[in-house]
Amino acid sequence: MHQRVVATSGLPKRKRLKSRRAALLAVLAVLLGAGVYLARRGPDPITVTTEKVAVRDITELVSATGKIRPEVEVKISPEVAGEIIEMPVIIGQRVKKGDLLIKIKPTNYIARVRQAEASLDAAQADSLQRKVQMLNQNLDLRRAQDLFTKKLLSDSDFKAAETKAQVSQASYESSLHQIDVAKSNLDQNEDLLSKCVIFSPMDGVISVLSSEVGERVVATGDFAGTEVMRVANMGSMEARVDVNENDVVHVDLGDRVRVKIDAFPGVLLNGTVKQIASTATVQNEGTQQEVTNFEVRVQVPNPPVQLRPGMSTSVEIETRTVPRAVAVPLQSVTVRSRQSGKTAEQVKKDRENQTGVNSSDLEIQARKELQRVVFLREGDTVKLFPVQTGIADNNFIEIRSGIKEGDEVVSGSYTAINKDLKDRSKIRIETPKDAK
Repeated sequence: MHQRVVATSGLPKRKRLKSRRAALLAVLAVLLGAGVYLARRGPDPITVTTEKVAVRDITELVSATGKIRPEVEVKISPEVAGEIIEMPVIIGQRVKKGDLLIKIKPTNYIARVRQAEASLDAAQADSLQRKVQMLNQNLDLRRAQDLFTKKLLSDSDFKAAETKAQVSQASYESSLHQIDVAKSNLDQNEDLLSKCVIFSPMDGVISVLSSEVGERVVATGDFAGTEVMRVANMGSMEARVDVNENDVVHVDLGDRVRVKIDAFPGVLLNGTVKQIASTATVQNEGTQQEVTNFEVRVQVPNPPVQLRPGMSTSVEIETRTVPRAVAVPLQSVTVRSRQSGKTAEQVKKDRENQTGVNSSDLEIQARKELQRVVFLREGDTVKLFPVQTGIADNNFIEIRSGIKEGDEVVSGSYTAINKDLKDRSKIRIETPKDAK
């Protein structure tokens, strides 16, 4: 008897294959739908912050650094050489005009004065003797003239008497000149002796002290002498700062200055520009790091008593002010290509790819293609606007044309403004933390 065998093992396999195909098709459909959705939606919005374009006063600032110095500081250098035997001052000590500062050993100069006095006495004695001789010769001449008139004296004898009188007159006049020379020599040596003692030329403070008692000093003359100390007027200080050649053309005498002292954080002093150097100082000359600066001196009236010479300072010189300027935050202004709207970095890379060369010339060419722009908010997108800028301070920049007061300008982030944003980019406004 034959039994009928039913083949059932193939049915479950077909069902499993159909199930897999259905699942695969479903996944593909989901992915296709997501792709279509993403394509329609576009890239993710770029997170930015915005501010309203406002009207404000803009003051252009030139920044520089330097040192604090006394406005008046006198170098004390002896005019005579010798050993310091007395110096009753210390650094930082206050002195008044006429106070003793230095005494130099006077022994040598006293001897010179005595010698000059002796020379003067000798010259005066010699002159007196020659005067007597001159008077005698003049008397002899008058006698000879009487005799010559009476024809009792020969012509040659009269001429001899006349010559002797003239010689004695000249000798006496020469002795008077020698007296003047001796007096001048005495005055000079007395002056040198007086310079062995040096007094303070003004009220002030000993700001520098370079020598000690017992040290020998060199006199000032054809060569620089020994600088023993400095006396400074600490009641009138100035900031001496180096201003770059590109900035100094904007600086004028009388410009207001904000002065900051590194040693006093948070303290702001007021000053004015009182002097601008006409000669430049060049650093690293002949190298790629060459820098050309001009020294600008800023007067700081009524300085705090804690202010000391040599302290580091940074200043901000107010050069120009534009009242009621249309202004945006500094970071809002960036650059884009005039033709393509690409960033500076993208323009440079495009040129490098075209030429295969990476050089500074390409960077210069890329800069010529760029223009200054801002991004204004229009709903959930931004629009690129070329702008013409003016002066700037530390926070805002003047906009002369391109946008108006009340427009909403993108103010952050740095990456968004300088790299990510394009014309018509979608944006998402970031809520400030203090507004949450």
